Amino acid sequence: MNDREFFLARRKEERDVFLRVIRALPEKLDYKPHERAPSAGQILGTLVAEHASCCDLLATGQASFKPVPMSSVAEAAAEFERRWDDLETRVAALDDAGWAKNGQFFSGGKMVSERPVGGFLWFILFDAIHHRGQLTTYIRPMGGQVPAVYGASADSRKA
Repeated sequence: MNDREFFLARRKEERDVFLRVIRALPEKLDYKPHERAPSAGQILGTLVAEHASCCDLLATGQASFKPVPMSSVAEAAAEFERRWDDLETRVAALDDAGWAKNGQFFSGGKMVSERPVGGFLWFILFDAIHHRGQLTTYIRPMGGQVPAVYGASADSRKA
């Protein structure tokens, strides 16, 4: 199994976990645990935007982060799922040269880095997992029940 194949296998393991966490969020997207923390809606927008930028990277060789506002949990889940599946299709179609070629990453109209596509995709997967973890800490204070992630949660054991 090469790196790209392992990446796809790992994503298959993570997909439903992401969707369980997103769908467990109560409709309180303005919730934030601290004034300096992002809101639940901002984190959801980040998850969608990250995957959209990865799709752009594979289509054009360039990626730019553009936050995506979310108006509901259902919208966020649908958009995340659509972008996740689109990215999976694009990565599956890559050959080794496409995985290893350099892509350019922009912020505020300026190129901030250039690195291999595969390395960037791994970075975004890890970052998305980090943001998913943030969301799991928001769910209970928002009035929801935390779903199982890599094993049962205190809430999923009761169900």
